Amino acid sequence: MDGMFKKLRNLDAYPKINEDFYSRTLSGGIITVVSSIVMLLLFISELRLYLLAVTETKLVVDTSRGETLRINFDVTFPALPCSILSLDAMDISGEQHLDVRHDIIKKRIDANGNDIEARPDGIGAPKIEKPLQRHGGRLEHNETYCGSCYGAEVFDEDCCNSCEEVREAYRKKGWGLSNPDLIDQCKREGFLQRIKDEEGEGCNIYGFLEVNKVAGNFHFAPGKSFQQSNIHVHDLLAFQKDSFNISHTINKLSFGAHFPGVVNPLDGVQWVQKTPYGMYQYFIKVVPTVYTDISRHTIQSNQFSVTEHFRGAELGLVQALPGVFFFYDLSPIKVTFIEQHVSFLHFLTNVCAIVGGVFTVSGILDSFIYHGQKAIKKKMEIGKFS
Repeated sequence: MDGMFKKLRNLDAYPKINEDFYSRTLSGGIITVVSSIVMLLLFISELRLYLLAVTETKLVVDTSRGETLRINFDVTFPALPCSILSLDAMDISGEQHLDVRHDIIKKRIDANGNDIEARPDGIGAPKIEKPLQRHGGRLEHNETYCGSCYGAEVFDEDCCNSCEEVREAYRKKGWGLSNPDLIDQCKREGFLQRIKDEEGEGCNIYGFLEVNKVAGNFHFAPGKSFQQSNIHVHDLLAFQKDSFNISHTINKLSFGAHFPGVVNPLDGVQWVQKTPYGMYQYFIKVVPTVYTDISRHTIQSNQFSVTEHFRGAELGLVQALPGVFFFYDLSPIKVTFIEQHVSFLHFLTNVCAIVGGVFTVSGILDSFIYHGQKAIKKKMEIGKFS
């Protein structure tokens, strides 16, 4: 047994020196204090990294298919009344959502920005009880009123019992409603009077859109939109106005769910129109993003970058449709964020590296100072130091 212990003692990589041979110096004491402080600071820094979650970022090719894209928006138009503001969405697959009303809230605001009324999108006028009959004459027993669509009927049994239904029938035909006062339903509902009553008001429109995950656009513009010779137009003549002020403030615009650290570059952006006509365009590059938190909960969302352009009434060109347009395209690259803790073995390795590294460097520095002092002292003793 004694022989085994003797062999183990021979393997000692840290031979001990009798304390009588130690030589302690002032410089060595200073270096020891400084290196201890450095080791402590580095240890605290490493401990914080170990206790806090770190986010790892990766770029991968987006191979997802058949998904939808949720667009959350909150936009204020201080000089555009709610009664004339509409929202359209379309994409390169050919799908169109004209005059979107579901999941949309419009809030009337006065010239000072104070709320007047909030309601789901739409004019909100009730159907009149007895609109102008399409076929005229008296009603027979059990017959119901059937308002005229003024030539826009698709089938003989089609009825338009409100101004909005007449406008919708005109839109499907690709016609513009030039004079609402000639339409019995619009005249009796006070369509133009309602627009005049809201003169000088603004509108805060907010909600969300569910669209196909392909390139497309959505826009806020006055008037009801329709297709005419494969061209997207709006029936602006119905409002009997020469110009529309599309000044706006984007309170919020995001693509997908919120996740920690996301930055939406258009939040709080404001633009003021200084010319009578114009179209304001935002060109957006949407980057699919997946965020996985420390509990392995995954959030499917998006980030985006944007450039802006104002298109005015340029000489010799067709007047631009007044409105605010958001053109978006999707990046083929997906960003993944993964929250995770540093492993304990990694933490232990770093702590050992800190202690060993600082100890070694301070030992080299102490040795350099000690031997330097001895060399200078020796030269001074023999009178060679000058």
